[in-house]
Amino acid sequence: RAPFAGPETGFRTNSGDPVRGETMSKKMKSHKGAKKRFKVTGSGKVTRRSKNLNHFLEKKSSRRKRRLTGDFEVSPADAPRIKKLLSS
Repeated sequence: RAPFAGPETGFRTNSGDPVRGETMSKKMKSHKGAKKRFKVTGSGKVTRRSKNLNHFLEKKSSRRKRRLTGDFEVSPADAPRIKKLLSS
């Protein structure tokens, strides 16, 4: 065991203690880009923001901009892949 890792120092090694048969695997991390873009509702649906509402807003009509506000549901085909990215 390395001198800088162990219970006496408060740091843990990634391999665990092979003498006691312990193995530690790395934790799954959520995808930070997906975390910023998507949200899972209480019922399990995945929501997203609308596109076309970031720039060049002067040329878009007020009606179009109003229609693009709010959250939209992700297509059912893409939802499982996004949920996998968000699971940690």
